[in-house]
Amino acid sequence: MMMFQLDVDVVTDLQNLLPSYYDLIVPSIVINELANLKKKSKGKNKLAATLAYKLASKDPFKIENIKKTDHVDNLLLKYCTKDDVLCTNDKILRRRARQKGITVIYLRQHRFLEVDGYIKRNSITYNEK
Repeated sequence: MMMFQLDVDVVTDLQNLLPSYYDLIVPSIVINELANLKKKSKGKNKLAATLAYKLASKDPFKIENIKKTDHVDNLLLKYCTKDDVLCTNDKILRRRARQKGITVIYLRQHRFLEVDGYIKRNSITYNEK
């Protein structure tokens, strides 16, 4: 939500950072958390949650249905593979993701998206020599 409060164009920045074959996926559990924040928050936080919800619910983002069977952070870490990129500003989730070899993108200095890890640039695997 911080990105709206700080006027960061996260969609354009993500599209510039990631190769075109990456899909921008928002798990349904994140959409549900944003919906709850919209209801419970007030003032700037309510506005930020509302904007984040609207942004995440439309193109270029795709919603992936994930059943809430565990804490959201645990489910995100189970869903992501080493080929995925997880976007979060949660320091604990970032650390846990990096320990599993998952690349993380987060907001740095309130205005830049920072990559922690390696973004796979080639979708083709070469097994022949």
